[in-house]
Amino acid sequence: MKNATFLIAFLLLFLMGHAQTPPMPKVPPTGNSGMKMNKPKQVASPADSSMVMTSDGVNIKIRYGSPSLKGRTIGTDIVKPGERWRAGANETTTISFDKDVTINGQALAAGKYGLNVIPGEQNSTLIFNKSWQQWGTKFNEADDVLKVEVPNENLSSSQERLKISADASGKIHMAWGNYGLSMEAKAAK
Repeated sequence: MKNATFLIAFLLLFLMGHAQTPPMPKVPPTGNSGMKMNKPKQVASPADSSMVMTSDGVNIKIRYGSPSLKGRTIGTDIVKPGERWRAGANETTTISFDKDVTINGQALAAGKYGLNVIPGEQNSTLIFNKSWQQWGTKFNEADDVLKVEVPNENLSSSQERLKISADASGKIHMAWGNYGLSMEAKAAK
């Protein structure tokens, strides 16, 4: 009798434990592994940034969407000469300085700005616009604070994805495809 009571108690405990275990989800088999794998979503123009404190004490922060060439040609398919460009993708590219600066010798007050470019054949115009909280293709020229003309640079190797960087010397460099632009930010005196 003892063995029968023990066996019944064991079976009841087993059945109660099994009833509390959640069922395994059914996953439709795909491929050879039998498991469905979700790939991470690829962002066409992922957000990127550059931050630096320059040797003369200016904090520079740059945020932008980094598009890829994807077989397109700069100057023909995208970023056409004479057309204002958002200097990136998606939202407005922003650049901020925590102190008053000069950009290639021209005064610019501390603050956050939208950065645009008008590419040219030999030189391009960098534009600092006080309206930075907007979609990147919206431009109000009345809000332009500073325009700086810089020479175009030919890079030795093509860069698939747009890269904007700043270094401790205050040099801010933009590179995409075989093209580059540079400007220099210095603490105002």
